[in-house]
Amino acid sequence: MKSLKKYLLAACACIALAAHAAFPERPITIVVPYAPGGAADAVARVIASRLGTRLGGSVIVDNKAGASGTIGAGYVAKAQADGYTMLYDATPYSINPHLFPKMPYAANALQPLSLVLLAPNVLIVPASAPFKSVGDLIAKAKAEPGKLNFASGGSGTVQRLAAELFRQKLGLDMVHVPYKSGGPAITDVMAGQVDFMFGTVAATAPHIAAGKLRALAVSSPERSRRLPDVPTVAEAAIPGYEAYEWNGMFLPAGTPAPIAAQLHKALAEVLQEDEVRQRLADMGAQPIGSTPAEFAAFLKKEDAKWGEVVRKGHIKLD
Repeated sequence: MKSLKKYLLAACACIALAAHAAFPERPITIVVPYAPGGAADAVARVIASRLGTRLGGSVIVDNKAGASGTIGAGYVAKAQADGYTMLYDATPYSINPHLFPKMPYAANALQPLSLVLLAPNVLIVPASAPFKSVGDLIAKAKAEPGKLNFASGGSGTVQRLAAELFRQKLGLDMVHVPYKSGGPAITDVMAGQVDFMFGTVAATAPHIAAGKLRALAVSSPERSRRLPDVPTVAEAAIPGYEAYEWNGMFLPAGTPAPIAAQLHKALAEVLQEDEVRQRLADMGAQPIGSTPAEFAAFLKKEDAKWGEVVRKGHIKLD
């Protein structure tokens, strides 16, 4: 009986290994929980194409937008944990739990696979504004409390929280003007309807180059390669300040370790490709690639950081 049991266990193990070795046998879906055309969607499509080549199969992108990314994330959290459904999420993943009274999925329903990229934001003002530096902006805000306003693509965005972190660190009194997305917000900053905002490098750099916007600072600890002459917020006004747009890949919790390892290896290889790294650099992003444990540690720090900003700022959903 014992020998039969050992035989059955060995047979099951062989079957499992064979199944894993055959992965993928059908198309893999990367769910992007935001609308098509956005930064996360654009990067996910670049990665999907290269990932399919690495894995020897088809990888497609499926946009399931809504509720600041929670609809798509919730979909993946409830998907079968077999490696065929992945989540490509961004910074709102760490912000949403502090804004929504109830999340549509459990905190441990998704397992981190890899941090894909980091992208700083840029503090921009209209080209016609009198502010030539961050110091000018701060001086104006202190001299006239409550008069300056700042735009964002919504309360759940890092644009909003980057500005709120800036405001809190300096003890400034300023008014938030929320928009439905970052594009219209940038347009109104260019038009002088709003005093400033933190926008992505990808979305703002062309307008900065065209002389329609002025960049005062970037939100990363180091200067952006795309905007090398623009100082960081940390060096200009607030030591230690940093705020990133990040993108990362997740799997449903419980995905078999061999499959997760295969996906991680392929993704790591994609992020080392010169063409992919150049595409990300052109967008003002820094390709990362991390272990699942490193990504989990990063998420823990992001959760604590933005949770504190939301609580101190009494921020609510728009």
